[in-house]
Amino acid sequence: MIRVLVVDDQPIVADAHRVFIDRVPGFTAVGIAHDGAAALARVERGGVDLVLLDLAMPGMHGLDVCRALQTSAHAPDVMIVTASRDLETVRAAVRHGAVHYLIKPFTFAALRSKLDHYARYRAASAGRRDVTDQGEIDAVLAALRDPVGEPLPKGMSRETLDAVRTALVAAPEGLTAAHAAELIGASRVTVRRYLDNLVLSGACVREPQYGRAGRPTLSYRLRPPE
Repeated sequence: MIRVLVVDDQPIVADAHRVFIDRVPGFTAVGIAHDGAAALARVERGGVDLVLLDLAMPGMHGLDVCRALQTSAHAPDVMIVTASRDLETVRAAVRHGAVHYLIKPFTFAALRSKLDHYARYRAASAGRRDVTDQGEIDAVLAALRDPVGEPLPKGMSRETLDAVRTALVAAPEGLTAAHAAELIGASRVTVRRYLDNLVLSGACVREPQYGRAGRPTLSYRLRPPE
């Protein structure tokens, strides 16, 4: 059983994450901490394999907690769960030893996918021995990663989703489905479906644009950093 400590300063969120963890076979939540100091103290008591760690907390920032955990005698692995979307924070989390970075809000399926990959990584890297070759190391590290990310709805392709996302990155002021369709060379109906999927995932926001007679035009733009 993989023992998980949930660290989040919002009690309702922390409890929801605990419930999620206990629903995943092979995992159990062994505690909740609402700040960095409490998290470090719980880890020092032992019995924690993985820390589900928020970043924006009062007092000690999550990245400082992550760095401190690496020096602990009972150093656990760390999975970042945060609303922070900027790449500088992602790089900092990796530098400080995070094995995964999951953006809030997320679904149970998204968390379970990350936990399942982590379980496979632990199984592949268990024991004390030398590896046979580079391929074995590559296989161990690959166990952590999902090459295609969270499964897409039926009929949607990763390539088209990436193209739509790239168009949004290049247009921070926002795009209509028709404009995005022109940019990537797809139909408006198809692009609208991908844009709505990005809205559901929390990656972008959908806003009505008024000023003309009739129904307002919908504009899509990337969600600003929090």
